[in-house]
Amino acid sequence: MDKKELITELKTIVTPYAQDPEALDNIGEDTDFIKDLKINSANLVDVVLDVEEKFGIEIDNDSMAKMLSVKAAIEIIEDKLAGVDRK
Repeated sequence: MDKKELITELKTIVTPYAQDPEALDNIGEDTDFIKDLKINSANLVDVVLDVEEKFGIEIDNDSMAKMLSVKAAIEIIEDKLAGVDRK
């Protein structure tokens, strides 16, 4: 799965939680979930759970804390799918 496909999947996942439709329409690697999409921290946990379910991966607390942007989410998803555990 390439970055464009991952961004499309992430857009689908974050849509119910995003409070800024314009930012959602322009989602890209540099999009910040909290600052740009206005997703609150409680809903960010829901996003992580949805990502885990969609991709069949488990995101540990360290990775969850880093998953604040689309770029970070893509890196974490790719690492987990590849079996890489970065610290």
